[in-house]
Amino acid sequence: MHPNAEIVAKALLDLGASGAIVELPDSARTAQAAAEQLGCEVGAIANSLVFDADGSPLLVMTSGAHRVDTVKVAALVGAAKVRRASPEFVREATGQPIGGVAPVGHPEPIRTLVDVWLDRYDKVWAAGGHPHTVFPTSYGELLRITGGTPAEVE
Repeated sequence: MHPNAEIVAKALLDLGASGAIVELPDSARTAQAAAEQLGCEVGAIANSLVFDADGSPLLVMTSGAHRVDTVKVAALVGAAKVRRASPEFVREATGQPIGGVAPVGHPEPIRTLVDVWLDRYDKVWAAGGHPHTVFPTSYGELLRITGGTPAEVE
């Protein structure tokens, strides 16, 4: 298992999460690619998107069926500006590459919003720290393990 995935697996275990890391044969850098490999709806993929909110990292866990409205998210978190973070910013904040960012296992906790749309699915899939790894979870568990805030982000 990739070292990043091992860090995420340990974090999941420490947090009492129910799912385990699954290694995929192909990269799942997009929600569509992950859904195709897992045989699920794209909306059941919990994308981990890192944004730069006035210079601080903000993790938005959104349904793979959605695009994040950064103006709406800025208003939700009280930021003047929220923009997509650079790959370097993402790696510095999470220790993980874009396309594999997990909701946990970061060097420091990151403020997190969790898309309420994910509550429509009994099981959602989140990245496991590397583009070839994912793990099953639920909306409620995502809120618990991330300390996230439910939000409409679309």
